[in-house]
Amino acid sequence: RLGAWPCKLEPGSFAHKAYGQLEISERHRHRYEFNRDFEKTLVDAGLKITGRTPDENYVEIVEAPDHPWFLGCQFHPEFKSKPLEPHPLFAAFIGAALEHKKQRSRAAALSVAEHQPAPALRAAPSATA
Repeated sequence: RLGAWPCKLEPGSFAHKAYGQLEISERHRHRYEFNRDFEKTLVDAGLKITGRTPDENYVEIVEAPDHPWFLGCQFHPEFKSKPLEPHPLFAAFIGAALEHKKQRSRAAALSVAEHQPAPALRAAPSATA
């Protein structure tokens, strides 16, 4: 399984959102494969298989949907990435990390604001003649 292989993505998955399409082609450079003997155990524990070869013999992508952005793939996205043209998975991962940081910053700011005492109201000074 060296070279480019097609992969079908699950609609709505992190990978589908990153690529913006349901079928992709990615390059492989190894002979390792997902052990299908453990598929049921892993899926039952929450792991989702979101990318497979069109014949469904090989698992290409797995995701943890309850995580802010977890994706594991069998191919090498770095083979198609350039500094000013990042691979879609790298761009999506960085985007998700930035969004996660913004959400944490907002939550921290709200937490601090909730613990601040309300400013005391003061009566306006009265004018004397």
